[in-house]
Amino acid sequence: MIIMNRKLKITKLRKISLIAIVTALLASCSYLLTPNVKTEFYELEKGQYKLDPTHTSVLFKVQHMQLSTYVGRFDQMQAELDFDPKNIKETKLSARVFTTSVNVNNQSLQETLAEEDWFHSGQYPTADLSTVSVEPTEKENQFIFNANLTLRGKTRPLQLLATFEGGADNLLTGYYTLGFSAKGKILRSTFGMDSYIPLVGDQVNIEIYAEFQQK
Repeated sequence: MIIMNRKLKITKLRKISLIAIVTALLASCSYLLTPNVKTEFYELEKGQYKLDPTHTSVLFKVQHMQLSTYVGRFDQMQAELDFDPKNIKETKLSARVFTTSVNVNNQSLQETLAEEDWFHSGQYPTADLSTVSVEPTEKENQFIFNANLTLRGKTRPLQLLATFEGGADNLLTGYYTLGFSAKGKILRSTFGMDSYIPLVGDQVNIEIYAEFQQK
């Protein structure tokens, strides 16, 4: 009986030691894989970039009955960025969101949003954005992107306040990667999407959180 108890104790100690070793190795690997992010704007790398959709969120927010903010997102998107931190005015961004991928955590409402009164996704399956000009702000890494947004076949101006969060070599993907975020707003009625105003707000706030990989 004593021998069996000793064996059990030894087995438990070995398991604990193994867990400790594995934990230490994982922590070490995690530290080694953490990128050395450069946040100084002029240290970011010039180049052609493509969107990493697996690390991107495109959100829209709208007032509901003046009681709450309703939040939705799109799950499928594409974008390309032509970026030069030393000549930011020549930076170009083009992006495409697939309106059929709208996600509001409610299947019935998602089907309604795809109908003619809303995104009219059957005829207009995408929303497309392209920059017209870029203006600096008081912050070194923040800029105003003046763009055109085409939604439901109508093109209207859209201004995005864009921030370059930093850049680093991503050892997991092998790509140099830029962190990017942007905020803007539209009036949905200007795109012919005017159902249920003011029950559902006319102003739609847009938020983008993205990673771009250098080509």
